[in-house]
Amino acid sequence: MALAALLLVAGCSSGAGEGEFVFNGTGGRTTVVYDPPETRGTLTPISGDSLLEQGRTISTDAYRGQVVVLNVWGSWCGPCRGEADALDQVASASAPRGVQFLGIDVRDQRDAAADFVRDRGVVYPSIYDPPGRSLLALRGYPRNAVPSTIVLDREHRVAAVFLTAILAEDLQPVVDRVAAEPAPAS
Repeated sequence: MALAALLLVAGCSSGAGEGEFVFNGTGGRTTVVYDPPETRGTLTPISGDSLLEQGRTISTDAYRGQVVVLNVWGSWCGPCRGEADALDQVASASAPRGVQFLGIDVRDQRDAAADFVRDRGVVYPSIYDPPGRSLLALRGYPRNAVPSTIVLDREHRVAAVFLTAILAEDLQPVVDRVAAEPAPAS
């Protein structure tokens, strides 16, 4: 029995390097916070084609030293439409403190997604990724969890995961706390 448990744990982390983020479930919770910061796993860079600027690649690498908030969404998703204003509110309030939001549009048609962004005045860029390949960097992450929001600290370690539509009053305190953490040594 102990050997089977050891093999199961080893199987969950295979392929990930030391210190890399591996999502191991939530124990039924819709929000998971990873603290203290030393226990956080680093996310390999996420990149993909810009939703609004075809041919331009967007990558988390462009936001080194910044807190990055990833939001997985689709124009077809009712809860995504419901949380759009809250995400914009937190993105605008947090930008002066070195926080960058980045959407990841999945299982969508480009025209519908672009209309969604323009109609709602979304203030941050999105990766257009219908098959969800960019989410492979989130090892073990449930790619069908739409909407979901992932907060990365300034070292791009996963600080928090929300597996549900988010309210500004739930996201803002987490973003504020992570943004207030000391910047990494250069």
